[in-house]
Amino acid sequence: MRRMRVAAVCGAAVVTAVGGVAPAAGTPGAVRGAEAVRGAEAGLAYHGSAGIVGDRVDVRFTPHNHGAAAVPDSVVRIRWSQPLEEGQTLPARCAPEGDRAVRCRVGRLGAHDTGERIGLRVRLREAPTEVLLEFDPVGSDGTVDESRAAAERQRVLVLDTGDTYYF
Repeated sequence: MRRMRVAAVCGAAVVTAVGGVAPAAGTPGAVRGAEAVRGAEAGLAYHGSAGIVGDRVDVRFTPHNHGAAAVPDSVVRIRWSQPLEEGQTLPARCAPEGDRAVRCRVGRLGAHDTGERIGLRVRLREAPTEVLLEFDPVGSDGTVDESRAAAERQRVLVLDTGDTYYF
């Protein structure tokens, strides 16, 4: 029963955070259109899990390209609603960006391809009761087009319940 409540809370939170926008047909939970290549659209999505234990957040995700176009070199920015502790050790392909974000190099993703799993364990400055994670695709030039990212952002609300949240 508890897991059912958790799933309902997560579903409601995600629909609220995304504004009730449903993913495109054939791309469950997808972040669409991260990069257009040769006139076709890529469809990047990040599927995984997250959980809070005290001031630590564990995030594991696998990038997927559900689109018909390859993505030559992909990067994802993960933002936390709470500030991160300074001086953390991150995986080699990840780097901090400011006090609330981390960028991770995903690499090349072919059409309808799955990338390598990425695992992060970050410490927050304080132990929160909840944290919102936002996954934004980063363009090949290294910048995030905020107007485009707002439409393509994938959000995950993680509550300090001891449960693992899947997205």
